Amino acid sequence: MKNRINISIDHNLKTPIYLQIATGIRTLILSGTLPAGCTLPSERNLAEQLAVHRNTVVKAYNELKAEGVISSSQGRGYTVEGSLRVEGFDGIKGKKVNWASQIKNEFQDMEVTFDRLYEKSSDAKSISLGSGIASPDIFDVKRVAADIAGIMNTKDSGLYFYSAFRGDKELRRQLVFFLASKGIEASSSEIQVLKETNQAMDYIVTLLLSPGDCVIMEEPVSPDVFRAVELAGGKTVTLPVDEEGMRVDMLEQLVLQYNPKFIFVNSSFHDPTGSMLSDSRKKKILEVSYKHRIPVVEEDAASELVYDGDRSLPIKAYDHLNNVIYIYSFELTFMPGVPLTFVVADRTLIQNLSALVSVRMVSNDWLPQKLLAAYLKDGSYYTTLDMLREDYSVKQAMMCRKLDEMENLGIKYTRPKGGVYIWCRLPDGVDSKKLTQVARRKGLVLLPGHVFYPKKNGGRNYLRLNYSFETLERVGLGMDILREAIEELLVHEKTK
Repeated sequence: MKNRINISIDHNLKTPIYLQIATGIRTLILSGTLPAGCTLPSERNLAEQLAVHRNTVVKAYNELKAEGVISSSQGRGYTVEGSLRVEGFDGIKGKKVNWASQIKNEFQDMEVTFDRLYEKSSDAKSISLGSGIASPDIFDVKRVAADIAGIMNTKDSGLYFYSAFRGDKELRRQLVFFLASKGIEASSSEIQVLKETNQAMDYIVTLLLSPGDCVIMEEPVSPDVFRAVELAGGKTVTLPVDEEGMRVDMLEQLVLQYNPKFIFVNSSFHDPTGSMLSDSRKKKILEVSYKHRIPVVEEDAASELVYDGDRSLPIKAYDHLNNVIYIYSFELTFMPGVPLTFVVADRTLIQNLSALVSVRMVSNDWLPQKLLAAYLKDGSYYTTLDMLREDYSVKQAMMCRKLDEMENLGIKYTRPKGGVYIWCRLPDGVDSKKLTQVARRKGLVLLPGHVFYPKKNGGRNYLRLNYSFETLERVGLGMDILREAIEELLVHEKTK
């Protein structure tokens, strides 16, 4: 094997493995076996040689870097420096903190593909069909600026830096009316306002989950939801999603087998598949919840975005026992950059959730809450919602036409009746990860399907397309680039 290093590891010693590796490499450097300028094996390569976790090698290398023994750079990897000490302030000798050994393994190993692709979505030079963000073109910038100025000039504007941790009182009052339009009866004391769904999930997981606890969720699933559970030390058991949402035929059996702390479901125009949970499956989930006294966490960000047929009510609308924790996000229906989410649940849970929020933050985004409250109160939100539906519907239709034109290439999809996502099955032989890389070089940001399978057991032949963020013209251009990238990969596959 290239760059092989002979180091002995004794698993019976109390000395941590990473320190044994660092000591072994240090000895080889001092003996001249590894001279200055010598290239060391990559983290994965050395981990394979020594049959250890990659993070163990990372910690060892960082220990040696802290001592100045080795250095690293992009493209070159790790190289031997030869020096064992570094000079500090006023000649004080010392060692740099080995941050890799301080940070927990689970945080070093987090999947960041999803987040990095979102970062790339903000690059104006690229077209993004991966961003699940509201269209910025619907909102009148001048009107929004004037509304913000009006809010800041009110008599209580001096309190703009502080707001109640449960959420603005007027906003929660308006949310009671908003919920009523969705068939949900709730009082303002049963509502907690937060910034985004990820934050809501983090708080809920903190309240309900202990290390080792199980959560049943759907798959594919947002990686953010999965990570919230995993980082809390929880375990996940997944059920597949089809055109009617999460499959529930095995739900009760899994409940009996794993005794989960809660069931998570994205009920309305599911991210990433775009499917809508059927009424019969909503009923089954509630039946299981009621029978076994298990909470249901229901995420909803797209139920208002119906383009074909009647609007479907969330599970929470049928929940007369208050077993459902309902999370609604305005991410797709309110102005970009002003994220707002709220949680509706049993009063006891909300009281404890609010107490946790009060410990973790001083104030709760006063200005966005005032703005949304004003728009809900005067009806502007609902007018804008109609405009967003029309905008998204037109862009969805155009994206579907472009996909229909690719049918001869082997693209398959089911057109959702709303939402902002289309889940595409790619032609045989086209890997979504490779497709994403080829498209990126052509100026198109995509979200490969595998990031929605955190256990890495699927999605390589799927792609999640989004049409909410870009203009109609740029969506069209993006779909043309997508076709070029697929054709390029198909030609390459044939010539292999």
